Amino acid sequence: MGGLFGVISKQKCITDLFYGTDYHSHLGTRRGGLASYNVNGNFARSIHNLENSQFRTKFEDDLKKFDGNSGIGVISDSDPQPIILNSHLGKFAIVTVGKINNTAELERDLISAGRSFTELSSGQTNPTELTALLITAGKSFEDGIKIAQDKIKGSCSFLILTEKSIIASRDKFGRTPLIIGKKDGCLAIASETCAFANLGYEEEYYVGPGEVIEMNSDGFKTIIKAKEKLQICSFLWIYYGYPTSSYEKINVDDVRFSLGYSLGSNDKANLDVSSAIPDSGTCMAIGFAAGKKIPYRCAVVKYTPTWPRSFMPSDQSIRDLVAKMKLIPNKSLLREKRIAFCDDSIVRGTQLRDNAQILLGYGAKEIHIRISCPPLVYPCEYLNFSASRSPLELITRRYILQKEGEHNKNLDKYSDASTKEYREMVEFIKNELNLSSLEYNSIETLVKSIGLPKDRICTHCFDGSSYGG
Repeated sequence: MGGLFGVISKQKCITDLFYGTDYHSHLGTRRGGLASYNVNGNFARSIHNLENSQFRTKFEDDLKKFDGNSGIGVISDSDPQPIILNSHLGKFAIVTVGKINNTAELERDLISAGRSFTELSSGQTNPTELTALLITAGKSFEDGIKIAQDKIKGSCSFLILTEKSIIASRDKFGRTPLIIGKKDGCLAIASETCAFANLGYEEEYYVGPGEVIEMNSDGFKTIIKAKEKLQICSFLWIYYGYPTSSYEKINVDDVRFSLGYSLGSNDKANLDVSSAIPDSGTCMAIGFAAGKKIPYRCAVVKYTPTWPRSFMPSDQSIRDLVAKMKLIPNKSLLREKRIAFCDDSIVRGTQLRDNAQILLGYGAKEIHIRISCPPLVYPCEYLNFSASRSPLELITRRYILQKEGEHNKNLDKYSDASTKEYREMVEFIKNELNLSSLEYNSIETLVKSIGLPKDRICTHCFDGSSYGG
């Protein structure tokens, strides 16, 4: 997915930029980048690969070259960024987050108009450069951002660092969040509000869908008004978001606890303890224990000293090894116990099946899996919340192919918890993963737990209902 952080101040702000960006590291593991406008009137930039090291380790030695009063940072799960350009709009740096679905079409149009691409990523167009070229097609930043918002299909939020200000644009359906924080003489903008507290910022303003904000050290103003339609990604609360973060003023931990409590209070299985597949299942497991009125215990613990992040390598064999190595079972809590393990979702099912076998091998009497969201039936078209390149990487689609002869047939029935098709699919997944039982939350419970109207939440991966464009 990725995350953005920017800061502009009356004084040097590089410490805030460094730590504020670092507080988005849970959103991706491929690359990180910083850019600042320095006191000498030039832009400084650093980009590092984060696949084998943490953000702070990579960037600490670079900080001496950043000495400005404004800067932007990014944790990117795709392309190298920031990009720095010199254009008729002036010099600027840009960072982006999202997924552009019509890259090839936009690339052809820009090349036909005489534009050039220089920042290729593994031979592919860099979406941040693509966004920058769309913006520079305008007569002003406001005009260019309108062009980018109109032409990009999918999702793209971005921060622009100019010589005088930071311009922030939330994607037109608000699938990814942007929140402004404030302290004396300083403004910050972040994807995650968890970046604010330890740096002394208070939440000041939640940017609306499609809204564009210009910030300087004295304050901020709206230069393009927010649009009415909102489709914020529900997976922010289910999986991506840090427990202390809030989106649309709704806290992540509150939602996860509610999702667990709803499942627990309606659960019919005989269970001894509630536990979690850490980390994103932890808040839910505590809620499940409260709803079920059973103890919450750490039957599996994540080894955080060397496995601090939850994203996985793209190589399947390495991913399977990492999934095993980073989670340490607590044998004394497993032995002869009927355990409900809570997790955020099931994508392929491979890791969960392997984990269940390991836990049974350590003496667990029964393994019951409780999932905070509904089954994933559709790949994400807007944020790349999983690495799935094909619908058939989803365990649900593999079952539908086996049952229907086509993986995309009768999807509405498999997305509806009241149908026979849905119940048979869940039973198949339970047996495929060798579980004692398997329960998912319904879409209705998910929407209720978040607390926004359903038409203001993107639930595309569960029911295919969200609109694009």
